[in-house]
Amino acid sequence: MIQLLGPDGTRTPHEEFDAVLAGDGAAVNGAGADLASPERLRGYYRDMVMIRAADLEATSLQRQGQLGLWASALGQEAAQIGAGHAARTQDYLVPTYREHGVAWARGIEPMRLLEMYRGISHCGWDPYELRTHPYMIVLGSQAPHSVGYAMGLQRDGVVGTGDLETDTAVLALFGDGASSEGEVSESFTFAASFQAPVVFYTQNNQWAISVPTSVQTRVPLAQRSRGWGIPSIRVDGNDVLAVLAAVRSAMDSARAGQGPRFIEAMTYRMAAHTTSDDASRYRSSQEEQEWGEKDPILRLRLHLEQLDQIDEDFVKACDEEAHDLAMRLHHFIHDMPDPDPIAMFDHVYTEPHPVVEREREQYLRYAAQFETDEGTGR
Repeated sequence: MIQLLGPDGTRTPHEEFDAVLAGDGAAVNGAGADLASPERLRGYYRDMVMIRAADLEATSLQRQGQLGLWASALGQEAAQIGAGHAARTQDYLVPTYREHGVAWARGIEPMRLLEMYRGISHCGWDPYELRTHPYMIVLGSQAPHSVGYAMGLQRDGVVGTGDLETDTAVLALFGDGASSEGEVSESFTFAASFQAPVVFYTQNNQWAISVPTSVQTRVPLAQRSRGWGIPSIRVDGNDVLAVLAAVRSAMDSARAGQGPRFIEAMTYRMAAHTTSDDASRYRSSQEEQEWGEKDPILRLRLHLEQLDQIDEDFVKACDEEAHDLAMRLHHFIHDMPDPDPIAMFDHVYTEPHPVVEREREQYLRYAAQFETDEGTGR
């Protein structure tokens, strides 16, 4: 397993990935020459602090009845912030329902995520503008969508041109549980057969709801793709630098026309699967404590302290900014009006459909039963 930052923040040299982090000698699409400069390291630290605050606030909002559900990414911040920043602006990312750090790195405001979990929005951002697909809940569906998009990129002629501003790849994100779905295996077949420019990136957070990874597979997940001839690697997912370097390297290979890659990021879901889950029923507090000592945010802070590139003023400023974000989310959700229920029939298809129109009329007749002199009972 590739690890560049130990749990105590100590940096381990790695010839290949150190060169990746040092950059390609040109700042292209927001990617600077040095991905591990002190300024960027502080930026990753701030990102992780911000998205964790948003995550915790979202959990609180669900407990207050303001969200229908919330899938926490607590503990997976490095695996997501690193992957999100590794992609170039033109790359296309296909996320699951738990990629809040990836969304943050792509410029998606947490408000847009909470709107979905409140049930009033299907997406909330422009997938074309931000080059990030809407969240997909169906397990494993990210893989075939990604391969299809990647094969489309080949036909558009934006793979292997040698132009860093043109060459494009797809980052398919899914968890260890999804990796056991048949769609993922089928996607490996198509990706390998057609050398599609796609990177399969799975965050192994150790638990597929209540099923441990040890039951899902008898070999490391990273080995699975090798049967298809897809090169793979396992990295420490709580190490933002290892993730950043591994994903950047794999995406660069895919963009260059060298075919698909697979990455397994070893991390840990510190919260329950969702707010409808009780993790204490299937895992021990000792296990949670052991992984808590590998906290990705603390790890990067320790590394910055060793470099003498962080001080209490910066940490305090990040904490205050994160608190302000959490408060904005709190007020945003509490002040949000309920949508008109009739709107759920809009935009089902691009054109009117008789079944949808019939259901709309049925609903209107149903709602009319509750109309009063003061208005409707919707």
